[in-house]
Amino acid sequence: MSSYSPSIEKLIESFEKLPSIGHKTAIRLAFHMLDLNEEETNEFIKSITDAKSKLKYCSKCFNIADTDPCPICSNPKRDQGTICVVEDVRDIIAMERTNEFKGVYHVLHGTISPMNGIGPEDIKIKELLDRIRDNDIKEIIIATNPRVEGEATSIYLSKLIKPLGIKVTRIAHGIPVGGDLEYTDEVTLTKAMEGRREI
Repeated sequence: MSSYSPSIEKLIESFEKLPSIGHKTAIRLAFHMLDLNEEETNEFIKSITDAKSKLKYCSKCFNIADTDPCPICSNPKRDQGTICVVEDVRDIIAMERTNEFKGVYHVLHGTISPMNGIGPEDIKIKELLDRIRDNDIKEIIIATNPRVEGEATSIYLSKLIKPLGIKVTRIAHGIPVGGDLEYTDEVTLTKAMEGRREI
């Protein structure tokens, strides 16, 4: 039986639903929220509701942004002929921290994973192929994470895209196998981009 009131218990449970938040951290976060004054609480709630209501998927790359197209796709200084394919929106943030990549992105929103019932039709592969057909694309850089699912997705994409006469490269494995782009430092990511290879 919990020693907390039902309202506090519900708040703790809500924090526990967040990724990587254990019970003790959820308790700390719950009590931190209770210590905020009304203005701070309302500001926190508003930031969440604003993000949920204002953010949308870019119709070109499927990044999350306040505008459509997103700032990267609409930037005339970006090389629209080079597309870096990533698994997740957070991977764009990681790549942008390097200040090395000057092209645009395509977010798959996942990887092919038959074990989890995720096939090519469940992620944004069709949209990538449509984008390639409708634009003058010179190179597709595949930057999926170096796990079994990322590798399978990379090979699948290469087999679909290479026959179209487009150069397909894979970022080098400066990133540790089993790692995530999101948690990789800028130097490693820069080296991985520099050492990409055709597949």
